[in-house]
Amino acid sequence: MGNFRSTKVFDGYSTVFRQWKAEGTHCRFLHGYGVSLRVWFEGENPKEWMDYMLDHTTIVTEDDPEIEGFKAMERFGVIQLRILPAVGAERFAEYFYNKLNDFVQIETEGRVKVIQVEFRENEKNTAFYKG
Repeated sequence: MGNFRSTKVFDGYSTVFRQWKAEGTHCRFLHGYGVSLRVWFEGENPKEWMDYMLDHTTIVTEDDPEIEGFKAMERFGVIQLRILPAVGAERFAEYFYNKLNDFVQIETEGRVKVIQVEFRENEKNTAFYKG
């Protein structure tokens, strides 16, 4: 794979999520950011899947006690719901690293791999995950 690496920025996503277990902070409420990801890779990345996951979506955890209410809002066409094992910048960085790496490994028959993902909630909050 050589000594060359590339980055790709996926940005312009308006995403809402909540960390329902974050007692004592505002993060337990639904809140949104203009999120972006920077992916270090060797090859191409799947923009269509990124749009599906992050563009004007609401993300909650699979153990959120209010999950049935979120599912109802999706059925009524109020939100585009995505359910993940965990939320928060660190968990998003890890989740997208694993999903993107699986995708590019399959699509390129192992010639390309994701090296690192940076998830950016806003200008001040960012998290990195490196495999």
